[in-house]
Amino acid sequence: MAHKRSKFSSRFGFIAAAAGSAVGLGNIWKFPFEAGKGGGAAFLIIYLVFCFVLCYPLLITEIAIGRKSQRNPVGSFKILGHSRWTFIGFLSVLCGILILSFYNVVAGWVFGYFVEILLGNFAIGENFESFIADVSEVGGYSLLFMVVTAFIVSKGITNGIERASKILMPALVIIMLFLSIYALTLDNAIEGVKFYLIPDFSKVNIEIIYRALGQSFFSLSLGMGALITYGSYLKKNEDIITSGAIVTLSDVFIAFLAGLMIFPIVFSQGLSTDGGTGLIFVTLPGVFEGMGPVLGIIIGSLFFLLLSFAALTSTISLMELPVSYLVDQRNIKREIAVWISAAVVFLLGIPSLIGNGYSAFFTEFITYFGADKPTDFMTFMTDIALNSLLPVGGFFISIFAVYIWKRRKLFRELSYGNEKFLKSWIAKYVAFCLQYIAPVVLGITFIITVLEIFFGLHLFS
Repeated sequence: MAHKRSKFSSRFGFIAAAAGSAVGLGNIWKFPFEAGKGGGAAFLIIYLVFCFVLCYPLLITEIAIGRKSQRNPVGSFKILGHSRWTFIGFLSVLCGILILSFYNVVAGWVFGYFVEILLGNFAIGENFESFIADVSEVGGYSLLFMVVTAFIVSKGITNGIERASKILMPALVIIMLFLSIYALTLDNAIEGVKFYLIPDFSKVNIEIIYRALGQSFFSLSLGMGALITYGSYLKKNEDIITSGAIVTLSDVFIAFLAGLMIFPIVFSQGLSTDGGTGLIFVTLPGVFEGMGPVLGIIIGSLFFLLLSFAALTSTISLMELPVSYLVDQRNIKREIAVWISAAVVFLLGIPSLIGNGYSAFFTEFITYFGADKPTDFMTFMTDIALNSLLPVGGFFISIFAVYIWKRRKLFRELSYGNEKFLKSWIAKYVAFCLQYIAPVVLGITFIITVLEIFFGLHLFS
């Protein structure tokens, strides 16, 4: 039975939602420690190049596919007349479900830290391992996060996703600006700024370039169909070229601010720039404690509230993937589809929840070829969904857009709302990227990832 498809009510609403999909823990949590490992400014520059040279063309392509088809990722390829390519859509929805299953657990950690810091429990950092192994507490926070996500998505596009994004994204930016300005006032903060903004290209190697590519692709939510889905709720006269550029710039701006916030703190405390996951969850609570009982609670709780907002904007877009599939393809009412999806995703996330010390089986779930120790279930899911399926999805989408759907049809869709596009240099650049750069780079990235992660063949060491 056909149903009237909801639309974003304004350009700002779409941009806020799409940027919210892109902006998440990958920007604020993962980007700083990837930049720290990659030498700071040099990594930042390479990351920016990939965002605009490779990711932007793919981003507007996904949005165009969604708007043209007015369907979810699975239905899109059928509507466009290429049913054999629906495997890309199924792959996208599966990827989104798998990512959301463990992402929601990490969101539970983040929200739990917000609560603990707000209560003045700075010792939470020293007890990180025992905290994430506490299934009842972390499970409760994760369940709450899933319920909030489902509630927002159940309200629909305009009254749910768009309204929430219009609140969360400005709030996120305001908190980040405040924390970044505060970080710049700390002792020795200028050294962190120099590390972050003055490049030392002698530190650049193939591995850093590879990691910058992975970070750019992950941070913009490409290859998982989220932007195809959001594009399907976009009005026909919307300028995808401009809106896509604003979404890309917004994502990059948030990642840039994250580094400007983290590195001055790191250098003011004499911490390591490649602290990784432990920097956020283990080290920073102690840093906040050193600011004093009042200021520490204010800054620390704001920081983890910021992370919670970033996580929520991403869980909303990930939840919309299976929901839109059930609504479009199975004619299930949105409210029912949302709670079915939420229940399935939460159950799928239980192995990730208990695989952090609570369950020995899921904590030592699998040992890859050539590895000297086992990998936990959450890391395994990360390797499958984020590190492997995302570049595969991007690879097939670029192939489909240029060689199957055909470039002229893609460009015709992109020209709606931007009549000058077809004769612009942007059109030539998008065509070149989709035809040559994206398939080659993403294909090579997938092969390298599989060889390194699953077979222990470290090509860059």
